[in-house]
Amino acid sequence: QVQLVESGGGLVQAGGSLRLSCAASGRTFTRYSMGWFRQAPGKERELVAAVNWSGGNAYYKYSVKGRFTISRDNAKNTLYLQMDSLKPEDTAVYYCAADVHSLLVVTAKAAYDFWGQGTQVTVSS
Repeated sequence: QVQLVESGGGLVQAGGSLRLSCAASGRTFTRYSMGWFRQAPGKERELVAAVNWSGGNAYYKYSVKGRFTISRDNAKNTLYLQMDSLKPEDTAVYYCAADVHSLLVVTAKAAYDFWGQGTQVTVSS
């Protein structure tokens, strides 16, 4: 199994930047898909970005495309989400997740096997 721990969340003004990190442990083989999700109060958890096993292919939710960048460093067992030009609508708890059954970019929430505890991102006006 995989244990995931997010970090890097916080309070930032609109237009600012944050970089989220997700440290993975418990599984030495890193050839699996990963993604970032977010959940705002009263709303469903939604996919923000996903990346394949190598980091060479990615998917982005339309509203964050051009502003967010997903990447991974498999040697460090770490997933990243660089968030630029943040907007108040980006405010949410952000979760990283792993699908150990796939090498590809995965967009289906139900396919992900392991989840982190989440980190709060708050963007003020």
